[in-house]
Amino acid sequence: MTKLRPKTWGAIGLLGALATMLLLALMPLPRDLRQRSSGSCLRFTDREGRLLQERILGSQGRGQWVELHEVSPYLLQATIAVEDRRFYRHWGVDPLAVGRALRQAARARQVVSGASTLTQQLARSVYGLPRRWWAKPIEMILAVRLELALSKKEILTQYLNRVPYGNGTIGVEAAARLYFAKPALHLTLAEAALLAGLPQSPSRYDPYRHPDAAKRRQEHVLRAMRRCGLIDSSALAEARAAQLCLNPVERSFCAPHFCDWMVANRRRLHLPNSGTVRTTIDLPVQQGIERLVQSHLQLLADKNVTNAAMLVLDNASAGVVAMVGSADYFDEVHHGQVNGCLALRQPGSTIKPFTYGLALERGRTPADILPDIETHAVTAGGDFRVQNYDRLFHGPVRLRVALACSYNVPAVRLLEEIGTEVLLAKLRQAGFASLSKPAVHYGLGLTLGNGEVTLLELTRAYCALANGGVLRRERLLTDRPPEAGTTRLFSPQVTYLLTHILADREARMGAFGEGNALELPFPCAAKTGTSKDYRDNWAVGYTSRYTVGVWVGNFSGQAMHKVSGITGAGVLFRDIMLLLHRDAWPEPFPVPPGIVEKVICARSGELPGPYCQGTVRELFLAGTEPTRACSVHRPFVTAADDSERAGKQLRVYEVWPPLYEGWAAAAGFPRPTAGLARLEREKQATPTYEGPVIAFPDDGDIYKIDPILRPEFQTLELAVVVPPEVRLVSWWVDDSLFCTLGHPFHARWQLCRGRHRFQVKAETSVGTLVSRPVHILVL
Repeated sequence: MTKLRPKTWGAIGLLGALATMLLLALMPLPRDLRQRSSGSCLRFTDREGRLLQERILGSQGRGQWVELHEVSPYLLQATIAVEDRRFYRHWGVDPLAVGRALRQAARARQVVSGASTLTQQLARSVYGLPRRWWAKPIEMILAVRLELALSKKEILTQYLNRVPYGNGTIGVEAAARLYFAKPALHLTLAEAALLAGLPQSPSRYDPYRHPDAAKRRQEHVLRAMRRCGLIDSSALAEARAAQLCLNPVERSFCAPHFCDWMVANRRRLHLPNSGTVRTTIDLPVQQGIERLVQSHLQLLADKNVTNAAMLVLDNASAGVVAMVGSADYFDEVHHGQVNGCLALRQPGSTIKPFTYGLALERGRTPADILPDIETHAVTAGGDFRVQNYDRLFHGPVRLRVALACSYNVPAVRLLEEIGTEVLLAKLRQAGFASLSKPAVHYGLGLTLGNGEVTLLELTRAYCALANGGVLRRERLLTDRPPEAGTTRLFSPQVTYLLTHILADREARMGAFGEGNALELPFPCAAKTGTSKDYRDNWAVGYTSRYTVGVWVGNFSGQAMHKVSGITGAGVLFRDIMLLLHRDAWPEPFPVPPGIVEKVICARSGELPGPYCQGTVRELFLAGTEPTRACSVHRPFVTAADDSERAGKQLRVYEVWPPLYEGWAAAAGFPRPTAGLARLEREKQATPTYEGPVIAFPDDGDIYKIDPILRPEFQTLELAVVVPPEVRLVSWWVDDSLFCTLGHPFHARWQLCRGRHRFQVKAETSVGTLVSRPVHILVL
C-alpha cells in the first residue's frame, strides 16, 4: 500500500474544502426567503375583540412584514452604522472586520468582538446556525450565497423583518409597536438608535428589564452614527438627551401565560395558522387581577413570598375569564415565564370537600358527630400521627364544623371509613389526571393533599361544585361551543350541602376567627389549603357566577415564613371576588329539591332534648334527618349523696362514648361525679359493659428500629379506649405487667426487636374486663 505524502494530504484537504464551499454556495435558498412574511401570525383577542397579543408560530415571536420605504430612515442608518458600516461595499463577508476581530482575539486571548456582517446574521437566522466558532465558516459561505442571489436592498429588508428584538418580537415593525406603540416609519432618531442596538443581545439590552443597559447601548449606536457621518454633533446631543416614553409592556403583551397555553394547545383547539382568535378572556378583569397580584405580593415580600398564580372560570360557560401564571412574566430571577396554573403542587386541605362529598353520598349528614381526637393513620411509609393546623384536638365535632374549620383528624378518619381507592377514583373522575400513582402511594394523606395537582385541575373541579356537581372542560374560545360531554361528580343535593358548608361563616369561625379573609358581603363557598412546611398555600371557591382559584408560594420550592392559606392566598382570593362582583352581587346559590331543614342540638347533632344547652338549624337530604332526641346532655345531682331529696341541684353534663375518654381527660373536660353511683346500680341490673379496646398500635403493625437514633427516643405510644366507669387500667406486654395508670390511660413503650403481644386489663365494679390482644413485629 502506497503511503501518501503530507503535501498530498494537504491537497486533498484543500480540494475537499473547495468542494464543500462550492456545494454550500450552490445550496438552494429557503422557499419562503422571498415571501413577504415573517411567520404565521395569530392575533389573540379577548371576548370583546381587544388585542391581547400577536404570535408568530414559526419563529416563536410576533411580527409584521414591512418594506424599506415603510421603515424610518434613522433606523436604516443606525442599523448599518452599528452592525455593518461597510454593508454596501462587501460581498457578504467583511475582510477588514474579520482581520480586526482576529487581532483583538490574539491580544486578549479570547473573543473580544464579532465580525459578522448583516448578511452573515441573516444567513444564521435563515439557516438556523448556532452562535459557535465552528459555524463561522459555514455562515460566511452562505452569506456569499445570499449576496449572489439577493440585492443589497432585499438583504436589508430580510434582515429587518427576521431579526429578533426581544420580548417575543420578530422584525422592526413589531418591535416599534411593542416598545413605542407606533409604526416603524415614525420612529425618532433616539427611538431608532434604541431598537438598532437590541439585536446584538435582546435579553441583555431589554429596555423593560435592563433600562440602564439599553440606554448605554443606545448611546453606543448614536456614537457609531456620528463616526459614520450620518448625524452631526447637535443631533447626537439632542438624541442622547431625549426622554424615551416606552409603551407599558402590559398594553402590548397581555395575558402572556394564557396565550402561551393557547399556542401550546393549538392542535387540540384546531387553531388556524394565521388570523384572529377571539378568546374567553375579559381583558379589564385580567389586568385588574394582575395588579392585585403584584400589590399583594409586595405586602408579603418580608415573608419570603415571590410568586402567585390565579385562574377565574365563568360558571355558566366554564370559560376562562382570567389567567395569571406568575406575578411577572418577565421576572427571570423568579422564573416568571413558568405558568403556575399548570405547575404541579401539593393542594393541602382543598381536597377535603371531595372526601366529605363521598361521605354525604354514603349516608353521612352535616349533623353527624366525628371524632377529632388523637389518631394514627397507616400509610405505605409507616404510621403517622395526624395533627390539626392549630395542633389541638377538638373532641366530638359536627361534620359541618369539621369541614368548615378544615380539621385534619376527622377528614382522615372519614377517609379510613370510605377508602383511599374510592377517593382517588372520584378525584380522577373530577379531572385530576395528575394523580396518576396508585392509591397505596398516597394513603390516607390523600385527603390532606399530599398528591400533586395543578391549579387548573383544582379550579375546574370546584367549578363543577358551583354547577351542581357537573364537571365540564374549560372553554377557551368564544366562537366555539363548549366541548361535548359532561361528568356528574355528586348529586345536586350533596353538592348543595357541600356548598352551604363551605359558605357557612358561623361554622368557619371556630378555626379562622371573626373577620377572616373568606368573609364576603355575598354568598361565597371557599376553601383554603396549606401544604407541608408552608411551601404552597391555596384559596379556591365560587359564587353563583364565578369560580376562582389562587396559589401563592415560590416556584423554587422554598418555604414561606408562616404564611397560610387564609393569610396568603385567602386575602388575594377575597380581593379578586370583590373585583369580579364590583358591579352587582351574585345571586344566592339555588336550592335543589330534596333538601330539608331541622333544628338540632348544637353539640350532639340529634333532635333537641330537655337539657340541651343550644340549638342550630341544619340541612339534610330528605330521609336522613335525625329522629332520636339528644343522648349527650344528661342531668346529675350535685351532692355527693346521690339521693333525690328536695333541694338537691341538678347539673347537666355532656356524656360522650368511651372513644372520647382520653380527649376529655387531656382537655380537662368536666366529668360527672355525683349521681354516678345511681347510674352504676342501674347498669348492674342490666349489664351492658363493653371491654377495653386497644386503639394503638394496630394488630399486625411492623416497626423498624433506627440504627442511628438513640434508643430512648424510639418509643411507641400505647392508647386504649375504655368504658366510662373505668378509673384504672393495666398494660400487659408479652404476658408481663408493664404499667398501671389512670386517665387518659396512655403509656410509652421503648421499641425492642422481636414479636410482641399487648393486652389491657380494666378493673370495674363487676369484675375485670380484658381487651383483645394486639401483636406487632419490631425489626
